[in-house]
Amino acid sequence: MNHSRAIEGRGQYGDMLVYNATKQQFIDDVRANVITDTINNEVARRLNRNSPRNEMLSWENSLRFMMSALLDEGIPASAGVAIEYNIPLTNRRVDFILTGKNPQRADTAVIIELKQWESVEVTKKDAIVKTRLGKGVRETNHPSYQAWSYADLINDYNETVRSESIQLMPCAYLHNMKQGDAINDAFYSHHTGRAPVFISPDALKLSAFLSQHIKYGDSDNIMYRIEHGVIKPSKNLADALASMMDGNAEFLMIDEQKLVYETALDLAHRVAKGGKQCLIVKGGPGTGKSVVAINLLVELTKREMMTQYVSRNSAPREVFKKRLTGTRKKTHIDNLFKGSGSYVNAEPDTFHALIVDEAHRLNEKSGMYQNLGESQIKEIIVASRLSIFFIDEAQRVTLKDVGTVEEVRRRAAECGAEVSELELASQFRCNGSDGYLAWLDHALQIRTTANTDLEGIDYDFQVFDDPSALRRAILDKNRKANKARMVAGYCWPWASKKDKHAMDIVFPEYGFAAQWNLDDDGMLWAIADASVEQVGCIHTCQGLEFDYVGVIIGNDFVIRDGRVVTDAAKRASQDRSVHGYKTLLKQEPEHARKLADQIIKNTYRTLMTRGQKGCYVYATDPETREYFAAFARDSAGQGEDTALEEALDGLHLPIVTREDAEPFERHVPVYDLSIAAGQFSEMQIADAEHWIELPEHLRMSPDLFVSRVVGESMNRRIPNGAWCLFRANPGGTRQGKVVVVQHRSIEDPDYGGSFTIKLYQSEKIEAYGEYVNQRIVLKPQTNAFGYKDIVLEDELEDLKVIGEFLSVL
Repeated sequence: MNHSRAIEGRGQYGDMLVYNATKQQFIDDVRANVITDTINNEVARRLNRNSPRNEMLSWENSLRFMMSALLDEGIPASAGVAIEYNIPLTNRRVDFILTGKNPQRADTAVIIELKQWESVEVTKKDAIVKTRLGKGVRETNHPSYQAWSYADLINDYNETVRSESIQLMPCAYLHNMKQGDAINDAFYSHHTGRAPVFISPDALKLSAFLSQHIKYGDSDNIMYRIEHGVIKPSKNLADALASMMDGNAEFLMIDEQKLVYETALDLAHRVAKGGKQCLIVKGGPGTGKSVVAINLLVELTKREMMTQYVSRNSAPREVFKKRLTGTRKKTHIDNLFKGSGSYVNAEPDTFHALIVDEAHRLNEKSGMYQNLGESQIKEIIVASRLSIFFIDEAQRVTLKDVGTVEEVRRRAAECGAEVSELELASQFRCNGSDGYLAWLDHALQIRTTANTDLEGIDYDFQVFDDPSALRRAILDKNRKANKARMVAGYCWPWASKKDKHAMDIVFPEYGFAAQWNLDDDGMLWAIADASVEQVGCIHTCQGLEFDYVGVIIGNDFVIRDGRVVTDAAKRASQDRSVHGYKTLLKQEPEHARKLADQIIKNTYRTLMTRGQKGCYVYATDPETREYFAAFARDSAGQGEDTALEEALDGLHLPIVTREDAEPFERHVPVYDLSIAAGQFSEMQIADAEHWIELPEHLRMSPDLFVSRVVGESMNRRIPNGAWCLFRANPGGTRQGKVVVVQHRSIEDPDYGGSFTIKLYQSEKIEAYGEYVNQRIVLKPQTNAFGYKDIVLEDELEDLKVIGEFLSVL
């Protein structure tokens, strides 16, 4: 493992860090002009994207300023530096983290939001400023709020941070800004008080802030523990609804979510003085549309503004109502959540605000026979002073869906409403993986993207050859929290609607038979206790989310010679989403096929993004199944090979995994010393992931392990990067031996922690009839400049000898 540039992955959890090193190694990389290339290469390799030139220039600029701030001698050389840390379950990345121990020796991570901004303007919106972004001046989060919200997200999601009391200290550094009156305006004092903001003249103040919180080095692998920490299950909006309605902040709004929320509140107060406003919010799956919508419903209602949550699809409304049952009067609950056809006869400006979720599902007309009114969009705008439309055009899944941005604009103009448009990008579904969503668009051939495979994508995607195996996997995932469901394209008739004993989706060759979601549960299928045995469709799951979703792809979507072929005729006759297709096919065949193709692709895109943690797929068509399976196979193989190559680079001995090892008979474990320090045990050695076969001349023993030694402090005996054989927890005298030791007073320049590999020498005195250590000296054996003896005289009983060096392999 190359500690000067420890580029680490997270296995099945994805690549969480782009760069990780000690303060001294970071400074050396910046001074050697290699830091930008290093980060750029890792972003390309791990995140599967190329860095734009302006992003590379911002790294170059910001990291030089950060290097200057870290030159303060009060910040220990062995403090940890992490760059571009991906917050779990999101697609948000923290610019810069400095880790170490505070004056009380508590583990601490300082989170630093870096900005290139030169000036800002104050707004009247909480935590929102104006600054030049791209080609124009736009509103965005105050950097103090952004830094604090990122720290709070990490604390909320990462159980290790909380349970091990790792202190998170947020701040922001605007190194190009010369004048700070606006950024430090009293209006933002609540946020700057929680996360101070430093500008160009504050460089020494920033150094003082960092040295105040990081007095000692990162001796306990703080960033490693954060990066590999236990992640708390993500919250489900429906489950948190009752608490939110009581005014509790269950979901922290970050970045664009905060901007949308504050903009909507501002517009709500503006229309109180007259006029009509329309806010269009665009956002893909999992960007927080429903979270922002519910938060607005709560806040506007609390401010005594008559507000309703509106959706075309009844499933999310009914689930929300069910979750609120017993907490409020039924009439009150019913008055909060309404269908999109409720405003046909509403008087103008009856409501202060109408919040339309899943607005892409709006119909032209209302009523059971869709013969009432003129336009649902127009009726909503007329009925309310402020109308808010949350739209994802890629989730229009029936021929009658008319909720496009252009249609809302057109209807707003007819009603004399002023239109504002914003976009949500922060991703909270599919493990926060933008890469999965982009790959899915590529795989479904909705659009061409750069994500042509699943390599490095942090999401559990699996393809099954047997639908019964898919069902077993979903049942297993569902046992934990009742948050896994099977769904399918509507390609099978709903026989069980008339005959409760009939099966709808049947694959006799696999012994698989299941029913569509029953009328008994209605639109509550997604949360009903026994519904995991049933199969949902687009109409009962759109607008909702699960932990895991199992998707059965029918013959309406098949692959032929690598190309997607869709066929609306393969849908069941009861499927209302393609109702009218045959008539349209006769009138405008080309338009009908194009429209149906879009509807079918959007349907599977929506179904395959319902899972927050994973999507399991079975396709009825063998060629289609193989098409998706190839993506899963390639991803698994490439990821494992790459990880193995990185982990064991330069180790030229036969290597096997734990499953294939013959422990201490034929193989010995490979272990990472930086992880082992402070917690080394026989059990951990036995749990090592990789094992190697030693050369024949080396005798086997159950206390042996292999590890890589990093740094130049022992280069007369151990070359930098050499793989070496060690004996764990050695007994007897250590005098004159090369050993791995740990002590809290050690600040090792190579490993940046409380352990080190050095030549052991001790001075003993006689006390009470026995010899005890009075002084221990840990000596480097090197030709390199700058390495010094480590002398220990206090608390020698706390010294742990972890391993004894035997030989270079």
